[in-house]
Amino acid sequence: QVQLVESGGGSVQAGGSLRLTCASSVYTVSRYCMGWFRQPPGKEREGVVTITSDGSTSYADSVKGRFTISKDSLKNMLTLTMNSLKPEDTAMYYCAANLRFCPPVAGNQADWRYAGQGTQVTVSS
Repeated sequence: QVQLVESGGGSVQAGGSLRLTCASSVYTVSRYCMGWFRQPPGKEREGVVTITSDGSTSYADSVKGRFTISKDSLKNMLTLTMNSLKPEDTAMYYCAANLRFCPPVAGNQADWRYAGQGTQVTVSS
């Protein structure tokens, strides 16, 4: 059973930064496709970024150049560094994992096999 635990959310003003981390079960980060998706209040889930087992990344257009995903396979940790935050980034952010394929960031986020409980990010203007 894959376990994912997010932390690092909070409230910031527009233009600020936050770093989200996701602690995962052993071998998850090294063997699975990992990623982050978010769910803004009253809206559907939307993909943010994915990273494959070999380190290839794919970002949503809305976050390109502002967000960076990284992983540490030895520590089984996934990190999302978010800079230049905007009010429209306000959402619950979820860490996710999938073994067989990487769900496209523009695709159905329900395709993720595993997801954490989420961490809230609130950006005020």
